Amino acid sequence: MQWKYFAVPNLVEIRDLHFAYGERPILSALTMDFPRGKVIAVMGGSGSGKTTVLRLIGGQLVPQAGNVTVDGQVVNAGDTQALYQMRRKMGMLFQHGALFTDMSVFDNVAFPLREHTDLPEQLIHDLVVMKLQTVGLRNAAQLKPAEISGGMARRVALARAIALDPQLIMYDEPFAGLDPISMGMTANLIRKLNDALGSTTILVSHDVHESFSIADYVYFLSKGKVVARGTPAEMMVSTDPYVKQFVNAEPDGPVPFHYPGKSLAADLGLGGRK
Repeated sequence: MQWKYFAVPNLVEIRDLHFAYGERPILSALTMDFPRGKVIAVMGGSGSGKTTVLRLIGGQLVPQAGNVTVDGQVVNAGDTQALYQMRRKMGMLFQHGALFTDMSVFDNVAFPLREHTDLPEQLIHDLVVMKLQTVGLRNAAQLKPAEISGGMARRVALARAIALDPQLIMYDEPFAGLDPISMGMTANLIRKLNDALGSTTILVSHDVHESFSIADYVYFLSKGKVVARGTPAEMMVSTDPYVKQFVNAEPDGPVPFHYPGKSLAADLGLGGRK
């Protein structure tokens, strides 16, 4: 049965999805909805499967069971060309920006336009200038990524992600490494771009404050499963142990600090010593 929270159709749907790296399970029986025009945050501790969800939606990974659909089309159901066409509907801001270091800011933003369209160079120029104006970096167009700050580079990556006015924009840790001013500006920009483009935004982040300030809905993942979901307001007052630990940054709770495995004493060969 399709779960509905918003009275709008979904752009992305994940149904009973299972994914593993070899023998190591990452996602199990995962079902998620991403409605059109909404900002949906996907949160959870390190290793909970958040970035894997984005890679499955983008077709970089193929699930062992279940499926992912984007705009009614099953990801990875067709050939490479079909996947390539589907990706034209998507924009992606990678965790570390992933800018081409030997290209200028302008050419980084122009790359998807040149790759996916046959637009004349003058029109590409005008579109890139407008995207850079949107993120406040029009006058940095001819600089290289190494010549601008980390926060500016993140904004360039954002301009590149929206170059094709995509239906779906995915952000992988967009606030990581930003100062408080840049963080707040980036959050506001993500919200405004979503509303201006009428797109669907999937936001993967650890940052509770900024994510909650712009998200319409939140999924919490743990050990590859959805353990909680709801609006930011609902999550702030949730009594669920996992949500409380994450939202309040509590050291003790269901999420352990150490990766599971044998004890320190066993690893040091102290198991038999008194």
